[in-house]
Order: sequence, then C-alpha cells, then structure tokens
Amino acid sequence: MRNPASRFAADSVAGLLFCTALMLLSACAPLPPAKPTAATGPLVFPAPPDEPRFVYERTIYGSADIMPQTSEAKLRSMLTGEGIRGEALNKPNTIAVFRGRIFLSDSVEAVVRVFDVPNGRHFKIGADDPGKLGKPLGIDVDRNGNLFVADSIAKAIMVYDKDGKFMRRIGNAKWFDRLANVTVDPKGDRLYLVDIGGVGSQQHRVRVVDVASGELLFDFGKRGKDPGDFNFPRDLTVGKEGRLYVVDSGNFRVQVFDRNGKFLKSFGNIGRQLGQFSRPKEIAADRAGNIYVVDTGFGNFQIFDAEGELLMFVGSRAEQDGPARYVLPAGIYVDEDGRIYMVDQWFRKVDIFRPHHLKADAGYLGQRPGAKAASK
Repeated sequence: MRNPASRFAADSVAGLLFCTALMLLSACAPLPPAKPTAATGPLVFPAPPDEPRFVYERTIYGSADIMPQTSEAKLRSMLTGEGIRGEALNKPNTIAVFRGRIFLSDSVEAVVRVFDVPNGRHFKIGADDPGKLGKPLGIDVDRNGNLFVADSIAKAIMVYDKDGKFMRRIGNAKWFDRLANVTVDPKGDRLYLVDIGGVGSQQHRVRVVDVASGELLFDFGKRGKDPGDFNFPRDLTVGKEGRLYVVDSGNFRVQVFDRNGKFLKSFGNIGRQLGQFSRPKEIAADRAGNIYVVDTGFGNFQIFDAEGELLMFVGSRAEQDGPARYVLPAGIYVDEDGRIYMVDQWFRKVDIFRPHHLKADAGYLGQRPGAKAASK
C-alpha cells in the first residue's frame, strides 16, 4: 500500500473546539446521511490515483438495516414516505463479529445488540438475569462465537454463548480499578483484560487470565511513560506471531509486547501528522498482521503494518454524517473476510468497508439478502 500524500485537515485545537460545540448541541438529531450516488460510483480508499484497497459497503443504524423487509412494511413506506422502522442504536461503543453475526455494546441501554446479518434477525444480550449487564464496554468473541463482555459496573467479564445464553462470570471488583476492555487470544486459552486505572491510581495495566479456570495468570504494565509503562491504556489486540498491541492513550502510542508481556517496541507519538496520534482509542488486527487504530481526535482509523509503519488511513472528521465521516469514532473490528467495521457514537452507526478484491456477495456478510445484486 502507498502512503497518501495529504495531511489531516484539523489540528488538535480546532478539533477540541469542534467537539466542545457538538457536545453543547447533543440534544439535536444528526443530519441525514450523505451516500454515494451512481454518478460518483463506489467510494474507495485510498482515493484515485492510488490503487484502491477498501470500498465503502454499507452502514448500519439499527435493526431495520439488517431485517428482511416485509411486503406490509414496503407498502407503508411507499404510501407514507416513512423509512422502514426498527430499533435505532443508542450509544454504540465497541464491536466484535463472528461469521456475519455483529455484536455491538450499547453502554447507555446496558445491552449488547446482536445483528445476525445472514439470518436477518436482531436481538439483545444482557437485558435480563441471569447475566444482566450494568455498563458493557469492551467486548470480544472466541473462535466458537462465545461472547466476552467487560462490564465496568460489575467489574467482571460476563460470558455468553453466541445466542445470548449466559454461561459464567470471570473476575470481581477487587481485580480492577476501572475495567475497560477484554480481548480473547486467538488460541482460545487466555483473556487479556485492560484496566484503565484512573487519575489517582497506579494500576494502569493488562491482566492476563486463564480462560478455562478463570484464574489470574499475571499482569504487565504500570503507570508511567517509560517503555512498557501505561498511561490510561484503552484496548489490546493480538497480531502477528501472537504479539500484543496495546493502545497507550495517555502516552499517544501503541506498545507491542510478546505473549508473556515482555516489551518489544512502540510506535506513534502525539501530533497531527500521518502516523501520529491525537486521541487513540480502539485497536484491531487482520489476518495479515496489519494493525488498525481508531483516533477520535482525527475522526478516522489508521492502518499500520505489523512493525508500526503507516500504510494508509480511512475517514475524516465531519459535521454532516456520511460514509467514512465521523465525530466520535469508537470501536473497530476486522472480520474473518477482511471487512472492517467502524463505530461512531455521535452519528450512532457502524460503517462497513470490504477489501476491494472481495465481491459484495463473498464471505459471511455476503450471505445477506441483496448482496448478490449489489455485487453486479
């Protein structure tokens, strides 16, 4: 991939003023989305003349975007001009995907929404006992589709099967200062739990837990700015050769460790240029080992190779909603087929991008109704 020549549009001061203004207007509804038209063709990244790597595919705003449209609903929409009704997202936070089944935490509604795209159904996890959620933040899935939820109120990991049946609870309030995120090792034997700590806490660390027993194995990291230290860590992903990539948000960098928590290297620093960070938040990895980092300050995600070299970025900060336009980007995930899922809290949506070489009807998400028509 080639590095785009353009720079980020907004500096950190302008971005802060913009966010402040938007927060004061938080009672207003988002503007209607701008979508690609037949005249402009598909939206690709990077833009021409660079070789396209990803194409914008679709956006999910709620259950209506994945549910099959009944004849009655279509007729009502035609006669009244109303859109197809459904449950909209409230405050989407983090995201995980298993074979076309999208899990999305909603910290205000205190549930995990499930969009089973291939089967056209929507349901919620954690709304009732057993396994009722207090404030779900980070989530992840294992290779069997089981869901692991970091509940910041319970200060524990709540575990469910892929259909939402509560299985067990891992950890307790004594384990964490501020539980923020959970990542399942691809091998399936370990959980990596991110404790973001706090202003008055030194417990800015990653806790490593045995999946089978639920026992704490070891910790790594402490509050500080030296290599291997953390200042408000936010998220972790497992990349190439089992390396652990941790978003060290307060130090404006991504730190890399081996599977046993030994520091290897870091990349990134504070700034407004490509490859730097303003407000790094969530992180993901693809099967090739590339690393995807959400930056709330820039309103985008940057893609790095396994060694931390910048490849490209996708998205921009914008006042009006539209594909790859963001105000408060949050979660990110890359599925088995290389599709990227990007969550924005302000516009309450999930943007989906697919690799340019992948047809619309290919992969798990390609099994959705209408995908074959979209690929023609």
